[in-house]
Amino acid sequence: MKKTVIVNDKMQKDYQYYLTETMGQNFDDDFKPELTPKEMLELGVFGGRYMNDCLDEFPPDWFEGAKMVVQKDHKVNYFQIDASLPLKEWQRKGWIYKDDPRGWFQWYCRYYMGRRGLDDSRQIKRWKAFVRHKKAVQANCHARDLGCRRKQRQALLHWAYDSRKI
Repeated sequence: MKKTVIVNDKMQKDYQYYLTETMGQNFDDDFKPELTPKEMLELGVFGGRYMNDCLDEFPPDWFEGAKMVVQKDHKVNYFQIDASLPLKEWQRKGWIYKDDPRGWFQWYCRYYMGRRGLDDSRQIKRWKAFVRHKKAVQANCHARDLGCRRKQRQALLHWAYDSRKI
C-alpha cells in the first residue's frame, strides 16, 4: 500500500508525502502513544487552534467532536490551561523539521496516518523524553487528582500521554 497525500494549507503548498503503513498500525517498537490524534482533538489540545486550515489532509471523523475554535482559547483544552509554547519558540529551539512545520503533533498525525520518514527517530526520542512529566505527576500528585499539576497534565495530553489516568 502506498498512497500519495498532497498538502495545500497556510504553511505548506504542494507538499506531498506517502502513506506506506496502515493507519494506526506498525509503529516503532519504542513508540506507544496512549491517545490517537482523534482522541486528542476531542479532549481539547493546543487551545483548539491547531489544525483548522488542514482539515482536508486528515480523516473527517477526526474532527467530529473535536474541540476547535477560530482563535486560540485555552478554555477548550481539557484542563482549561495554556500548556503550549508559541510556534516561534519551537522554531527558535530547533524543534521544527521542514516536513512538519507545525511541530510534533503534525508529525504524529502523519505518522499515525501511515507516513514514515527521516524525522521519525528524533520525534520518537522527543516523545519518550516527555515521559519525565508523567513521572513528575505520579511523584507529586495523588492518583487521578486531576486538579494537581494541571499544566503538566495538559502538556502530557499534547504528547499523546493520557494524563487523566495518572
